[in-house]
Amino acid sequence: MKLSLFIATRIAFNKMQSFSRFIIRLSVAATGLSVMAMIVTLSFVNGFQKEVSHKVFSFWGHIHVQHFEMGKSLVTEETPITENDTILKLLQKEKAVHSIDAFATKSAVIEKNKSIEGILIKGVERNFDSTRFIPFMKQGHWLRFYDTLFNKELLVSEQIANTLEIKLGDTIRLHFISSKAGESSTYRKLIVSGIFKTGIEEYDNLFVIADIRLLQRLNSWQKNQIGGYEISLDDYTKLDSFNNTLLDKLPSEWASKTTKELYPNIFDWLNIQDVNRNVVFIIMTIVAIINLITCLLVLVLERTKMIGLLKAIGLADIKIQQIFFFNAAIITLIGIGSGLILGLGLCWLQISTHFIHLDESSYYVSYAPIYIIRWQVWLVCIGTSIICFLAVIIPTIVIKKLSPIKAIQFK
Repeated sequence: MKLSLFIATRIAFNKMQSFSRFIIRLSVAATGLSVMAMIVTLSFVNGFQKEVSHKVFSFWGHIHVQHFEMGKSLVTEETPITENDTILKLLQKEKAVHSIDAFATKSAVIEKNKSIEGILIKGVERNFDSTRFIPFMKQGHWLRFYDTLFNKELLVSEQIANTLEIKLGDTIRLHFISSKAGESSTYRKLIVSGIFKTGIEEYDNLFVIADIRLLQRLNSWQKNQIGGYEISLDDYTKLDSFNNTLLDKLPSEWASKTTKELYPNIFDWLNIQDVNRNVVFIIMTIVAIINLITCLLVLVLERTKMIGLLKAIGLADIKIQQIFFFNAAIITLIGIGSGLILGLGLCWLQISTHFIHLDESSYYVSYAPIYIIRWQVWLVCIGTSIICFLAVIIPTIVIKKLSPIKAIQFK
């Protein structure tokens, strides 16, 4: 074992100019780049999925509970439901639930300087968990709620504000068209108290935020009537299982759907990132395997005379094979180590400087987000090591078939 390790070390760290030295360096570089590419890809994909999901859930929560209507979209005006203390207490007992907020939506036309835009008002209550929305605020402040009258403040998106040339503090008109025959349209004057930007066009092009009591008055609802409940969970990975459990506990006239079902296009796009990640992993793994096999075959061929001499003096095949196993170990460990440092270094640089910028309208984020999961990084390193060592078996088979006399005469 010590002799095999000694010879392998001399071959790997030989300072004399030779083709094998170049091949070893090339193999180390290729292995390092493969590991770096896999770590960076994992971190980017995790970052995209985490950041975009967080944006979607911060605006709409994880689950919507509303009145059941066959074939009706849930992102539209709702048939009211009456607040149910029994259901609320039942939900509040669930450990997975982070917050429960009442909401309502209503279609309207926003007018400013004779310019108009169709919108959907999302009404929220005083107890709404505004902490998850505050990061989206670009100007102004969150809605202020009063004990008696509804608040006449309004939050508009930066996209709508730019389109209609709305500024903070402006008074705008909201026109409401009644869906009931014979009823005339009405309007309300509201003050823009804040401008937000989520970076998700599905939200920014459509929604404004207002006091839910305004919508209750416009719809002639009672104080305890709402459009539905917006449920946020502590762990969004439990989204589907919790929703299935919730459906069994709700009244028959109520329905619940996940936000994934409301915006399937966004989450389908996120799932495609998993495919891209898997493609990169397969390519990098193939590159690492072919590279290492080629490297060891070149080393075996270049050291054919040495192998012949070692066989001639009685060194067992297994001992000679160990020389090349140790060579593979040196290449793999140095390659993985350098790839780990480069990969994590590049991720840290992106986290610190955000030097990779993206088109927010296309990717929902303005820069490439990074999220490093430690066990995944270790899995990449360990998995690469195992695959590389398995790949070593192929070139070492050649050693057993070499005749000492022919090997010594090899040119």
